[in-house]
Amino acid sequence: MQVSARRPRTNFAPFLSLSYAPGAHLMTQQFVPRDSSPSLPPKSGQPGQGTASRRAPALGSLASTAPARAHVSAVMVDGTAFGGSDATPTVGVVPEALSVVQRTVRNLAVQDWVFLAYFTIFFFALVFGSGPNRPPQMMRVGGDMLVLVTGLLATRGELLQPGTRLSSLVYRFTIFGTIFLSYFQLQYILPGVSSRAFDAQILSLDMKLFGFEPAVAWDQFVTPVTTEWFAFFYFGYFGLLALHVLPFLLWAKDRDLTARFSLGVYTVFCTAHILYMVVPGFGPYKTLHFDHELTGGPFWHLVVQTVTGAGAQKDIFPSLHTAVPTYFVLFSFINRHRAPFKYTWPLVAAFASQIVIATMFLRWHYLIDIFAGMTLATCAVIASTKINAWERARRTRLGLPPIFGPALSFRRSPR
Repeated sequence: MQVSARRPRTNFAPFLSLSYAPGAHLMTQQFVPRDSSPSLPPKSGQPGQGTASRRAPALGSLASTAPARAHVSAVMVDGTAFGGSDATPTVGVVPEALSVVQRTVRNLAVQDWVFLAYFTIFFFALVFGSGPNRPPQMMRVGGDMLVLVTGLLATRGELLQPGTRLSSLVYRFTIFGTIFLSYFQLQYILPGVSSRAFDAQILSLDMKLFGFEPAVAWDQFVTPVTTEWFAFFYFGYFGLLALHVLPFLLWAKDRDLTARFSLGVYTVFCTAHILYMVVPGFGPYKTLHFDHELTGGPFWHLVVQTVTGAGAQKDIFPSLHTAVPTYFVLFSFINRHRAPFKYTWPLVAAFASQIVIATMFLRWHYLIDIFAGMTLATCAVIASTKINAWERARRTRLGLPPIFGPALSFRRSPR
């Protein structure tokens, strides 16, 4: 009697669901079926003697075959390969389709959790706050969070095709827009959280730690010329901010560099905004006496109009006019081996130094605010570097797409 080597029917389909089906494809793949029962080799001298064939079925016949192990070398999304596994299909391969919310949570980056925590803290600070007119401010913050969550569902939840420029731009403008606009809402939100101000305590701490207050010590040097000089740099902060943020927001091709810069600079802003609720204050201009009035030209008038019209009013600790330029200096210096930072970091450092001095000369900040801003910037640089390295390894291991999709490109398509 002849015993035939019969290969069991296998089914590969359950292991071939791609979590990034839109725009994703397997880079290389190799299938080795795992039989439910061993094949019987033919007896010696019988027809078919030798090793039974274990060749995997063709891809076209996968729907009719039993469970198997899949070796997935990588998943390609927008030309970028993510991870791979020699044992089990863990990269870009899931046993069943995920819901939009599940995909969103799975794809969230650390900075996304920072944004969600940021607005949540503001919302509950208003809920339990003691200031006036809180319900309208709660609606403001709720609206910001709605925009943020909608953007994250569309991009991290893959409602928009992942790896496309549309998805990338929606994500970039969602996070930038909500955080940027939230600053201009602080002039309404901070009074709703609390009507207190800690100027007396901050000034007392300054005198204990440093023995003087720069705004008072430099009053003797106040003239229309010096006021206009420092007003130019103080207002130039917004230009420095735009020159650093906009290229990363729109055109930077290095996604890892963009991720590090983004996490750091957003950490600076979110942390500072939250601390304004904890340590609110107006600044030396409102609490101290000066012999010389600040007068100047067009830049001084621009500064006054900007601060009184759009400023948060009680946003002194820490000084963002110190923290943000200091972050730019440190980031540029760390990356001075690459363009454009190897050319720009000395200029950024010189410009930033004048902004920092201007914050005290123009009587907006106490000295302790400056040290707090420098400390915040330094911590953000260190934390963003370490967290981004961990985040990059995690996303590669899990087969998740990069934090940022492709940036804009102005190269002409070949005809």
